[in-house]
Amino acid sequence: MSELFLELFSEEIPVSLQKDIREKLILDIKKVFEEKSIKFKKYFSLSTPNRLVVVFQNLDREVKIKSEEIKGPSTTSPPQALEGFLKSQKISKKQVFKKKNDKGEFYFYKTKEAKLKTLDLIKQRLPKILIEFKWKKSMKWGSYNLNWGRPLKSILCVFDKKVINFSIGHLKSSNYTFLDKDFEERKKTFNDFNIYQKSLEQTGTIIDQDKRKDHIRNEIEKILKKKNLIIDENEKLLDEVNNLVDQPHIIECSFDKKFLTIPQEILVLTMQSHQKYFPLFTKKKEITNEFIVVANKKDNKGLIKIGNERVVKARLEDAEFFWNKDKSQNLVKKVSGLKNMNFFKGLGTYFDKVQRMRKLAAMISDELLISKEKVELSATICKTDLISEIVSEFPELQGIMGGHISHFQGFDKEISEAVKEQYLPTGPHSNVSKKPYSITLSLSDRIDTLVGFFGINEKPSSSKDPYALRRVAYGIIRMIIENKKDIKINDIISYSLNIYLDQDFKFSNNNIIKDISFFLKDRFKYYLKDKNFRPDIVDAAVKILDLNKISTTYEKAKSLNKIIEKPLGMDVVSSYRRAFNIINSETKKAGENLTNTTDPGIFNNEYEKALFKKTNELKQHFAMVENKQNFDEILSSLASAKKEIFDFFDNVKVNDESEIIKKNRLELLSFFCKTYENFIDFQLIKDANE
Repeated sequence: MSELFLELFSEEIPVSLQKDIREKLILDIKKVFEEKSIKFKKYFSLSTPNRLVVVFQNLDREVKIKSEEIKGPSTTSPPQALEGFLKSQKISKKQVFKKKNDKGEFYFYKTKEAKLKTLDLIKQRLPKILIEFKWKKSMKWGSYNLNWGRPLKSILCVFDKKVINFSIGHLKSSNYTFLDKDFEERKKTFNDFNIYQKSLEQTGTIIDQDKRKDHIRNEIEKILKKKNLIIDENEKLLDEVNNLVDQPHIIECSFDKKFLTIPQEILVLTMQSHQKYFPLFTKKKEITNEFIVVANKKDNKGLIKIGNERVVKARLEDAEFFWNKDKSQNLVKKVSGLKNMNFFKGLGTYFDKVQRMRKLAAMISDELLISKEKVELSATICKTDLISEIVSEFPELQGIMGGHISHFQGFDKEISEAVKEQYLPTGPHSNVSKKPYSITLSLSDRIDTLVGFFGINEKPSSSKDPYALRRVAYGIIRMIIENKKDIKINDIISYSLNIYLDQDFKFSNNNIIKDISFFLKDRFKYYLKDKNFRPDIVDAAVKILDLNKISTTYEKAKSLNKIIEKPLGMDVVSSYRRAFNIINSETKKAGENLTNTTDPGIFNNEYEKALFKKTNELKQHFAMVENKQNFDEILSSLASAKKEIFDFFDNVKVNDESEIIKKNRLELLSFFCKTYENFIDFQLIKDANE
């Protein structure tokens, strides 16, 4: 059994590309071995910024290739078809024979049983894999005709402790690599991966990205334990830093405490996003003036520490200047400056937008029973930070900075919080605000955006959503469901359209309300799927969805999904199904026109009376309990009707000889089904046998 050991040494590959090539390249090579039934016990890929390593261990040295019949063209095909087949297989006409199958007569070629050496296969296929590898982004350099993520400098390729010789562009494979990326004259030959890994570890290089990540995490934990502090658990940042270094060394740094007067979000963004540092926090999650740097070499003279502290100091001095300047400028007076900032072509300026938002927010405030005056003021100032210096420097902090500035200038707490949280939720799984003023501002912003973009026909397509309108709509769905509060979305959309028209905007889309309604229902459907609701329940909920009842419909679907595969749920579905199937069959067969008017006066047995009584009780109970949103109780009540409906079918003949009695019994069953359908569209719910 043998080992394939490949190392590709290049200039530093960007973090965004490392994982992609690490995962894809090994799968490409694995596919080649599997196609030829070459067995192996272990395979893995490792990387640093400069090195990509692929290893297959316990590989077969050779395999037997069984004889097989290769089908060629039909014997009725033109001569050129046969010539092409002979050429592709590199055989003569004497080596083919004719054979019939169920599709006619064809030429065939039978290969000979042979042995395939793994070494020969690697020589043949590996260069092609490397040359044809599809990078997300690649480059050429110098006069060389080779594409790679960054300039490729060496290829170490060893199989069974021997060099596999091949060329890619100007590079020839070998069994040596560079021990130090900064001193390329330091080369060493390797014929075995384990020796290679140990040699690099002696230089401080951790080739295994998982071990390197654990090392960084453990070293940071030691510092945190010593200082009794914490860091923001940012796995993305840790992954990024891990892929920036190969000899990680942790350095403790700090900045002047005077900068702690700057809003915490600026400090965090400066260190985490811009510099890839780890800021330290107290156990109460208050930021300190200390931070951790993961360097790529030992800081024996302390120069790396000094350099990084200087960089942070310079950035924080700029941020402090912008912050002090912006917080001193009155937000209300800055609103007029939004007239010079376009929102979107065809939708006016941000000044136009905040005027629309003011009116929408005022309407929503009536539903949430909050101060209209505060909501209107929140909407008026919410976009002013877009023309501030600090947001120009830190665009990621729009809204957040507006909240800090408004708080500093003495606005009510509800107003500054609403401004700060206006963009929540920022993603499908990010936090949703639970505060009424924040919800109001965010909803007014999102609905204004949807109506505007749909109005000018900038709707998402099946493959493109350049303005993130799906995220905008999904945020609306999440806010309503996760705050368990129905809001009259239909009315707000209509009002939003009227506000645009009052501002003299002309829209090319004549179906705005219909299109947005469909769009929001689709996002509602996506939300239910994301919660792993059963597909038939998702369809049934979407079918009955009224946008003014988003929360209610969700809670109904949630309650049903919880019990659908339990005895209680099965009783509900089987009771409905038994009645619906009869109605469906009879109305199709006889063309019965049911009017939902049951006449109890012509009942002639106790089972009809019992079912009628039970259905009326369900109807009354449904109306009483629904107002309390107790849908679990409603489902229990619906399940309790199983006895009456099953007794009815076991003892009553629906197709009575009397047409009057027959129709009345069908009306009774229709009454029963429609009572169930007040909950959800049970026609779409499958029973246990479907």
